[in-house]
Amino acid sequence: MRRRASRFASLGQPSALPLVALPLAALLLAALSLTVATDALAQACCAGSTAITPGRLGLHEDALVGLQLRASSLMGSYDHLGHYHGSEPGSSEFGFQQDVLAALRFHRQGQVAVLVPFVQTQRSVTGHSEFGGGLGDVNLSLRYDIIQARRLGAWPGVALLVGLTLPTGVPVESADNVLATDATGTGAVQTNGGVALEQMFGAWTVSAAGIVAKRWPRDADGVEQELGTEWTFVAAGAYTFASEVALAATASYAIEGDASIDGADQPDSSRRLMTATASAVLPLSDHARLQATAFVTPPISSLGANQTALTGLSFVFIYAWL
Repeated sequence: MRRRASRFASLGQPSALPLVALPLAALLLAALSLTVATDALAQACCAGSTAITPGRLGLHEDALVGLQLRASSLMGSYDHLGHYHGSEPGSSEFGFQQDVLAALRFHRQGQVAVLVPFVQTQRSVTGHSEFGGGLGDVNLSLRYDIIQARRLGAWPGVALLVGLTLPTGVPVESADNVLATDATGTGAVQTNGGVALEQMFGAWTVSAAGIVAKRWPRDADGVEQELGTEWTFVAAGAYTFASEVALAATASYAIEGDASIDGADQPDSSRRLMTATASAVLPLSDHARLQATAFVTPPISSLGANQTALTGLSFVFIYAWL
């Protein structure tokens, strides 16, 4: 049975955020307590930066491949006025995602990356439960460090960020399952650009970024739809131990304008969302590292609008070539 979504619903779904096993988290925390100091403090900038952005190449790395596992649980949602509401009794939603990622350095200060997501959703309402998924929207990105951190003393490093997301997933209006659990993408091409600032203070790495994303118009069942322009602001800090184990905390806030249908703005369709994360990076060797991340959308009114509130875990394994 094909799901007939409303016009507004087919404008796109919030992306499922991050995954996975508590035993791995316990193992990682145990490893943190057993690490010993070495002369690797010189690599603090690399470990701190990758703790904030897992798929980013360190200064000494030429290429990497990785696998990221994510799992999330729906806690509730925000209405168009920003009021938070918990999930209805008898309903639940769990998101799962496996990301294959790779990055390549094409210049001493430039790198390109690709991320291929596979998305699954388990959704239940009173009397019905279903599971579905498939390939999500593939993302391509480029980072170019105009100024690298510490190169100009107190001045922070500056990087340009460029991205392209392709509509390779299934949009909600094309989903076949009753609860649209097989919807895996927005159905729209997305381009984005931004600027990132970064600086190191001893073992500390601090960074901030601003990114603007444009989702291009698309045809959905004969109707032209377009999501609003999205602005995302990110602030992060990381501490790197002498052993190159790193701990990081990140806060992001995304604001999206009103969507439009056939060129007409849809009132009260704008969205906003705050997400907080805490992560730890454990180096396994000179080439391999493991990162664990916990994230949450704070279930507090006024911190979101027209979005879902999620909590979850992610784990990523990275292998890099030096």
